[in-house]
Parts: sequence; C-alpha cells; structure tokens
Amino acid sequence: MINSGKKIVVIGGGTGVFTVLSGLKNYFKNLTAVVTMADDGGSTGILREEFGILPPGDVRRALIALSNSDNKILSELFNYRFHEGSGLRGHNFGNLMLTALERITGNFQEAVQQSGKILSVEGRVVPVTLGNIRLVAELDDGAVISGETNIDIPKHDGRLKIKKVWLSPQADLNIVARDAILKADAVIIGPGDLYTSLIPNLLVRGMKDALRKSRGKVIYFVNVMTKFGETNGFRASDFYEKIESYVGEGTIDYVVVNNKKPRPERLRPYVMEKAEFVEIDRESGAWKGGKPMLVASDLMRSRGMIRHDSEKIAKMIRKLL
Repeated sequence: MINSGKKIVVIGGGTGVFTVLSGLKNYFKNLTAVVTMADDGGSTGILREEFGILPPGDVRRALIALSNSDNKILSELFNYRFHEGSGLRGHNFGNLMLTALERITGNFQEAVQQSGKILSVEGRVVPVTLGNIRLVAELDDGAVISGETNIDIPKHDGRLKIKKVWLSPQADLNIVARDAILKADAVIIGPGDLYTSLIPNLLVRGMKDALRKSRGKVIYFVNVMTKFGETNGFRASDFYEKIESYVGEGTIDYVVVNNKKPRPERLRPYVMEKAEFVEIDRESGAWKGGKPMLVASDLMRSRGMIRHDSEKIAKMIRKLL
C-alpha cells in the first residue's frame, strides 16, 4: 500500500540515490530527491565544460528511479550511452536531453521538471543548488585536489586521507530543496560515496540549518563497503562522525548500518579495488547517549555487486517512521 501522506526527502548522488528511490517509490508517493551538483566526470563533465550547464548525471539517475512510465523503453532511452561517434561517444542520451531542455527553457530546474513529465515521474528531483560549483579536497600531506572526478578516481596516492573538502565557489541551498527538507517527515542521507556523493550536498550554504530545523527524522545509511581514496579503513562510526562534522552534533536521529557480512567469494573481487567491508564498532563513543540511535540490520543485496538492497532500505525506512 502506497502512503501518500508522508513526505520523504532523499539527499545524495550516484547509484545510492537511485537505490533508495527505487525502493521507496513502491511505498511512498510524496518523494523528493535532492541531488549533488558537484559531478564533473565523463559525459557530465564534458557538457559542463562545453555548454556551461549544471551537471545532469545524478539528476538523470534520480529521474529514472522515480519514473512510473509503463513504457520501459523511455527509461532505457534516457539511460542509453552512445558507444560510437567521435562527438557522441560516452554521452548518455538523458544528459543530452537535459542539456537541450535547459537551452529550450533557459532554466536547468525547469529542464528537470520537463524531463520528469516526459518520464512520468512520481515525485520531484531537485538540484541541491543552482550555483556552478566545484568540489575541492585537501589531503593529509597538504596537497589540494580540485574536481569531483579527481577525488572519486584518485590520480594521487589514494592511501592519503582526505583532511577536508569544500565548494568553490560557495553556493546557496536551492530554495525548493530547503522547503522540502523543512516539511519532510523523514530526510534520508546516503548511502553513497562519502566525499563525492554525500558531503557536497551538506557543504551547500543553508543545508546544515535546514536539516537542524526539519520537522522530520534524519536518517543516515552507512555504506556497505569502503572506497579507496576516500574512506580507507573506515568503520561505521568513522562514516557517521564525518557526516556529523558537516551537519552538526545532534542532527542525525538514526544511523543505519548493514550487519550481514558477504561471503568470502563475493568479497574477493573487491581486493583489487582496495575496498573493505564496513564493520560495526558498537564500542565506539559515537553511539553513547542514545542519539543518534544505531540500527543494525541485513541491508545487503543477496547476489551481484555488494550494495544496499532497495527493498530492504524501503522496509527499514517504513519501520523507523
């Protein structure tokens, strides 16, 4: 049964937002995806450079996740990537369509809304900011890395820890996103790459204040696996404490962690990626005092890549609400 009353906001980017929205749309009608505008890799990066538009990649994924069109070919078309042609190779059709709609409407947010109508989206997809931002990181050795894709796929020594990240230039929270967060019954952060999919949203000026003033529960889903170059050696509390440092103490109500360890044969391919299973450190002081409340459950896909299962996430959110 779909709940049309509860208002749910999902904050993030990449495959994490797609996973959460894909599960939630089967149970909730009033969904808003607030997506990062820091992506600058691949097709998105090229379109940003050549057309000066905001990054369409994470918006495209969220739109596809929320699409309720009976015509499945539409979603496939929107996600289609060209593999031939010197000019089109590597581009997603959906990215090109959002670029064209931005030119037609003269407004990126309007382009997103029109794309949503074409895909029969149930809910909203909202850019976290309408500012043209870049993600910048400082490493432990003092080196400064500019660009989300250079942090996501490190050309530097990925063993170096990220000391801090910021936006250049600073930008304001989209007023539509702010309104949705303030009125939400639940705000979901994650799962997703910590520094390149989640924190860029939290860095936008006004986000911290909106989360603290939201009437809803703020729920953070910790990743199942670490990511080389971003979260090497992180345990559950390390993920939470980094998020807390950007949103403020006492803002997060629940931290949800997967407690089902994959079989050794499923972990084997991740050795090459230098990725590790995220352990729950229940003894950490992060969980003392009752807020945030640590919630541990089997949230993992039963087969394939080691990621969150969209249905398990949706059921957990329903339970917490």
